[in-house]
Amino acid sequence: MTTRRPIVAGVDGSESSLQAVSWAAHEAALRNAPLTLVTTMFVPGAYGMPVGVPASFFEEEELECKARLVRAEEVATRAVPGHTLEIDTAFCMGAPSGELVERSKSALMVVVGANRHGIIDRTVLGSVSAAVVTHAHAPVAVVRDLPHTEINDVAGPVVVGVDGSANSEPAISAAFEEAALRQVELVAVHAWSDVELHAPFPSDVDWTQVESREGAILSESLAGRAEDFPDVQVRPVVVMDQPVRNLREQAERAQLLVVGSRGRGGFASLLLGSTSRALLHTVTCPLLIVRSVLPSAAT
Repeated sequence: MTTRRPIVAGVDGSESSLQAVSWAAHEAALRNAPLTLVTTMFVPGAYGMPVGVPASFFEEEELECKARLVRAEEVATRAVPGHTLEIDTAFCMGAPSGELVERSKSALMVVVGANRHGIIDRTVLGSVSAAVVTHAHAPVAVVRDLPHTEINDVAGPVVVGVDGSANSEPAISAAFEEAALRQVELVAVHAWSDVELHAPFPSDVDWTQVESREGAILSESLAGRAEDFPDVQVRPVVVMDQPVRNLREQAERAQLLVVGSRGRGGFASLLLGSTSRALLHTVTCPLLIVRSVLPSAAT
């Protein structure tokens, strides 16, 4: 049995889920890591109490779940032609979010799918994705409606959001690693205004000095990583703009957007930061959220 940490992908049978499986397979191949495909047969209220279902219900559900895993394994294999991918499948009986969060304790990454009209909508995160993103012990990638059927067709740089705080440091490290694995440019974005650009500003503010200071913050945040990843070309972007708006624009041309789980405040174990939460609703490229504080470590 392998002791290497796997990429874990949730499987629910939807097309979005299968795209997430394809993306996860590609990620596992890049890292030479095993891939674990997880599906669950969980019917709330059905165990230990009469719910009026026929005797064959659970047998049919089990067969459907196993068929779902077979199809997902086929998709994963096709996603990385020429690569022998180590794939494990897990048929579980618990709640989907609980199973994925538990497996995240020993995972390199957890990958979940989210279609535009289902798991994630404009106002509230779906229960499974919300719980996994908020409570997982490993980075979580959310894959939404990719424009390409084949994951290998997806091009563009890796983009990382940098806010200058310690909370973004794990995301920066992950972004450098992802750019190195993909052999693409890394775009490091520091959007330093949290206010509306049309709001009145004091007339005596030296914006040139402010921009210079913010550029120094970005340089300091990136220092050291470039030495560890000398082959990664970094393009720094410093803008007076709201982080969500600029990162969303950069993500339109990217193959991966990497952000921290929270920025300048908030309750680490309870909520996503406002930037991460807003990007979940809007970006179409895969979004990798890297927690700065594990849920179990929060006080």
